[in-house]
Formats: sequence, C-alpha cells, structure tokens
Amino acid sequence: MDRRDFLQTSAAASALALSATTVGCEGADSDPQRATAAAAPTFELEESTIAELREAMVSGRLSARAITELYLARIQAVDQAGPTLRSVMEVNPEALDIADALDRERAAGNLRGPLHGIPVLVKDNLESLDRMRTTAGSLALEGATPPADSFVVQRLREAGAVLLGKANLSEWANFRSTGSSSGWSSRGGQCRNPYVLDRNPCGSSSGSGAAVSANLAAAAVGTETDGSIVCPSTACGIVGVKPTVGLVSRTGIVPISHTQDTAGPMARTVTDAAILLGAMTGVDPADPATNPSLANRQVDYTTFLDPTGLRGTRIGVARQFFGRIPAVDRVMEDALAAMRRAGAELVDPADIPHVDELGDPELEVLLYEFKADLNAYLARLGPSAPVKTLAELIAWNETNRDRVMPWFGQELFEMAEEKGPLTTPEYVEAHEGNLRLSRAEGIDRVLAEHRLDAIVAPTGGPAWTTDLVHGDHHYAGSSTPAAVAGYPSVTVPAGYIHGLPVGISFIGAAWSEPLLLRLAFAFEQETRIRRPPRFLPTLTASAV
Repeated sequence: MDRRDFLQTSAAASALALSATTVGCEGADSDPQRATAAAAPTFELEESTIAELREAMVSGRLSARAITELYLARIQAVDQAGPTLRSVMEVNPEALDIADALDRERAAGNLRGPLHGIPVLVKDNLESLDRMRTTAGSLALEGATPPADSFVVQRLREAGAVLLGKANLSEWANFRSTGSSSGWSSRGGQCRNPYVLDRNPCGSSSGSGAAVSANLAAAAVGTETDGSIVCPSTACGIVGVKPTVGLVSRTGIVPISHTQDTAGPMARTVTDAAILLGAMTGVDPADPATNPSLANRQVDYTTFLDPTGLRGTRIGVARQFFGRIPAVDRVMEDALAAMRRAGAELVDPADIPHVDELGDPELEVLLYEFKADLNAYLARLGPSAPVKTLAELIAWNETNRDRVMPWFGQELFEMAEEKGPLTTPEYVEAHEGNLRLSRAEGIDRVLAEHRLDAIVAPTGGPAWTTDLVHGDHHYAGSSTPAAVAGYPSVTVPAGYIHGLPVGISFIGAAWSEPLLLRLAFAFEQETRIRRPPRFLPTLTASAV
C-alpha cells in the first residue's frame, strides 16, 4: 500500500508473522511502562453514530458542548494516557467555544445540517486558520501560519461540525523516506493501532484511522495519494472513502500530487462516512479539478444507502489481489459469500489489466509533482514558512537530523529535488501512460467488458508489527489502480485475522461514489463485522 508498494518489490516477501514472537518498536518519546498499559475506561459515547449524537441533542439529553467535552476527555484518557495511541496531534483550544455557539444556534432554531454540533478530527495536513498548527507532522512547519482555512475545513465549519483537533499522520503524508514507519511524525511520535498497540495503524492518515476506531471523535478527515485513507481504514477496522479526484477540493492541503491527491471521510459506519462526504464536497474556484464535480457531487449521499443495494448487481472479483495471504483469502471468500446472499451476481475473476505496469511510472509522476506542488504550496504560505522550497526543507532536515530523522531519512525528498519541470518528456510520458493504463485500458475496460457495477478486492492484510528500525512491511494491498486513475474506492470491515481487522474495497468508475456507497452499505448491513478495539499490548494466542 501507499508509496511502499511501488518502492519495494520485495514487500510481499516480508509479510509479518502473526505471532507473539515479533517485537515492535516505539518512538523516541515512548515510555516502556506505558507500552504495557492497555486499559481504557468505559465511554458513554462508544460506537455512537452521527444520527445517535444528533438525536441526543434534539432530545436535549446532551448538548454539543457536552458531547465535545466527552470526546476531549476520551482523548485525554486514551490518546494521551492509558493506551497512549498518539493519534491526535493536538486538540482545538476553541472546540468548546465552537460547540457553545452551535448550541445557541440550535436553541434559536437555526440548524446547519446533519453535522451540526458533531465533533470531527482533521488530518494535520489540512490548513485551519485558528490556534492550531498545520505542519504535515513536521517540525519544519511549526512556525507557519496558513492564509486561510483549507476548503474542506471551511466546508466543515459551514456544516456545523465542531473541529475537535488535528490527527497525527505519517510525516509529509509518508512521502519523505523509502524506509519510513507509517504513523510516525517528528511532531506526534509513533501512532499505534488501537486493536493491538505494537501493531501499525498504516498509511499516512494513520491518526485519523486510529482515532475514529478508538472512538476519539465521531468521524475524521484523511487524505490519500495511494492507500493513505483505505490502508489505515482496513488496519483500524473502519470505513474509508477515497473519492474521485476533484470531488473534494485540495486547496489548503499540504500536497504530494495534483494528479492523485484527495481528501476523504473516515468513520465507523458507511452512513457516517456518507454524511461527512456530503459536507466536504463543493466546487472550488481555486482548484480547477473540482469543476467537473458540479455535475457529479451530491449534497446528501445517505439518500443512496439501501440495505438491499447489492441485489441484482454485477460485482467483479479482482483475483489478482488474492493468493498472497491465505488468511486474508478466507476472509474475502466469506465476504463474497455474503454478497451472493445479498443478491449480487459475482463475475469471478474480473482482473484489472496493467496493474503490474503502474508502479514505476506512478513513482515518477509523484516525484515530479511533489517537487512542483510542494514548492507552490510553500510559496503560498509566504513569510511565515520557515522553509520556502523543497531544497530548503531538505537542508533544514539535515541541520535538524537528530529531531526529525532519528529513524529514517529523506530519500524521496532528494529524489524529487533532482527532477525537472512538469514539461519534462519523462514526466509527460509517465503521466499520460498512467492515465491510459489505469483508466481506459484498466478499470474502465474491465467494468465495460463484464458489464460490472463495481470491482471488489481485499483492501490489505492485517496490521504488521511497528518497526522503526526496518520500516514498514506493506503487502497485499489493492489501492494503486484507483489511486493512479483518480477513481473512487470504499473500504468496509470484512473480518478479523487473529483479532486484527481486514477490509474489502469496492472500486468503481469516476464519480461513482453514490453507487459504491450503496454497495458498501448493503454489505455492511448484511455482515455487521465492525467491533471496537480492545487496546491489547501485543498479540498472543491467549489474547485472541
């Protein structure tokens, strides 16, 4: 998954061992005593949906302030103490004031929509013009002041969400090193998987995934270039939506690639993810990629959710992503059987062409676009930015190596800095080839040839043991075709392997979010797999 899939061809060979003999590592700020303290207090709002929280406010049983206070206390008890997940970078010092204002609006009969008074976390690469910082997890941006809210944050405020805080992430959205550990940042330390604490939360939206799974917020916003929403969602047992590129604006989000970057919702249920997605969408004049969304976006995606939504559909099975881990295959076979019970016709196999040809060209595109897009982003920050270019950032990291590179380096930064402009023939050829192979000759082709509504594949394998010395052990992921095409995918919990969650992805054509959410919802209602994490210190036979 993520950048590891196309950087390390030996990833499958280094698949984790699901035994108690594997040894995990913690960040430089870890406390060995805390590493064994997995107990978490009971929580009044555990597994509460947005609809349930809304009903509590409508009935007067709870206010937005009371709900926000409960989540802030939960963050203190679980994220900063107890299991010490390190999934929340910082809480919003204005959260209670926002909740109070929204309570006053409710009392006056002014409701903004289904998110009114609902606490939401956003990943620390989305700008917010408030007392919180936006750093992409890096100490190099601690002093930077954004010129405005990111478009997504602006939309969430307009929808009445309580911006609860910033979620930890893999530093620079996991595009700094070829040997990084997902979920580690120099600002936030190593984020942990709430199911088993020495396991990795995966992907760059690791904090968003871990926090939502651990009931630290009603929902969260993540971002993805390749795998960074769907991977932490599968590893942390939640729902993740990677939208069509252009459905959600990227303005004010620290970039990697304008071809593949998108923000998306992460939640415990498909319904909550659908609610959050509707609030995030909108045409943004500052992001031309959103122009086509005018004819494709929905204000309310929940209208498409139907528990019988799999009935009469044709679902293709991308068998090319099976056969890597027998335990994952067994979970997937159960998931396919559930779809048949729900009335879906499975076309098996229905492999996506050219997947094996995407890796190297994808990396070329990302390296070129990262240099161009990050330089433009840093220039946008103006004088407040401690670094003004990628070259300055590389130099700053070297000067501060002991703080920002204690475990791994910045090989990807250095590779990107060597690239030329976006007019370079090497970039143009790779970019055009990627779009052709992933779209017309890839996902679009298999959908048309088999008359499919969607394609399914295992989202990834169970979480590996965090290892800051050797880095990640990614394997068995299916995120790349949709990521390179800029097409949507939705991952839903599908089962457990030794207590570790595994998800299944629904992949579709451009702008097919309503259909994918319908299918994912029907699958969720048929199976009801999700169960909350137990914060186990490590994986043992007796603990499963």
